[in-house]
Amino acid sequence: MTLRFIGTTSDQGNCPTLYDIEDTDKIVVQGERLTDPEDLAQLRDVKDSETFVVVPRELLIRFAPTE
Repeated sequence: MTLRFIGTTSDQGNCPTLYDIEDTDKIVVQGERLTDPEDLAQLRDVKDSETFVVVPRELLIRFAPTE
């Protein structure tokens, strides 16, 4: 897998960040892990292999591909 940096809203180069997985239609999202049990209990259809991260809406609006 080859990742291409898309963008970040971090000032110091920390997360959150978006990456494109080249030659696919998928995006990698880097952010703070969602760990609060009450929040996790509200999620639906969760696979054992999945995790959840929290990112500012601005990151997605500014950098998410539109194609």
